[in-house]
Amino acid sequence: MRIVATIGTEALGVPRAPSDVVQDAFAAENAGFRAAWCNHFSRHMDALTMLAAAAAVTSRVELGVGVIPTYPRHPVALAQAAATVQELAGGRLVLGVGVSHRVVIEAMHGLDYSSQLGHLREYLTILGALFTDGYCSFEGEHYRVQAVIQFPGTSPVPLIVGAVGPAMCRLGGELADGVNTWMAGPRYIEDVVAPKAAEGAGVSGRSSPRIVAGIPVALDPDQGRAREVAASTFAMYGMLPNYRRMMDRAGVEGPADVAITGDENTVRSGLQSFFDAGATDVWAVPFDTGNGTEETVEFLAALAG
Repeated sequence: MRIVATIGTEALGVPRAPSDVVQDAFAAENAGFRAAWCNHFSRHMDALTMLAAAAAVTSRVELGVGVIPTYPRHPVALAQAAATVQELAGGRLVLGVGVSHRVVIEAMHGLDYSSQLGHLREYLTILGALFTDGYCSFEGEHYRVQAVIQFPGTSPVPLIVGAVGPAMCRLGGELADGVNTWMAGPRYIEDVVAPKAAEGAGVSGRSSPRIVAGIPVALDPDQGRAREVAASTFAMYGMLPNYRRMMDRAGVEGPADVAITGDENTVRSGLQSFFDAGATDVWAVPFDTGNGTEETVEFLAALAG
């Protein structure tokens, strides 16, 4: 199973020191994970900076970030920062970007949150040109760019789109290397995410898109307790409009119905259901149901190895 380890900040954005992220990446590589990703929250530490430090203590594990909000950061500036980390990481960076949520962009940053799809289409077009060719000449509704960035021997940075709705999934397949979801159950992956991403890839002639399904996971034989903790811990995701629409479409009541919990056989089966639905990776986010997350992480590492 291709399981992505979670490093650094937790799913609810509980901050941890940058040194912890570096240590987490080192531990994930030694545990046998092939990929280790961190979240980026606007109110916490900068993810790319932390991954640059993590690159210095690792040599094999893929280092990813999901996802950096696009509105607050100009695409040329983000391309420069990401390419720098890619050089330091020896080609191991995966860059996740997305439009975030209205409450983050308008309330926190004071920016206009309109035209999300058109905005992201232009953003990805600019990033793609800079990563592929090192220059971009672009004039659109949201951006006008005449930029050259010299990347000395740097590998192109794989792009992943943080997607919830069908249109964003399609765009991720068309202009990026795939999509990253959060709280999307197997049914939604199979019915919406995978086919829409593949449809987008077909439009642009890209190879099969990567589908990274982010999901809470807890190894706990008391599944009733684990579900209660999941419902409480991840309650906010059932209230955010984008996630609420996705859950309604998938026919689930809330985060507890999506989280993977139970004993080893149940968790293994739950993870497999995502791969069967079309996910290429599961980004497992361990959460504490009362006994810590160490056993969950060890079990996930064994499956990933």
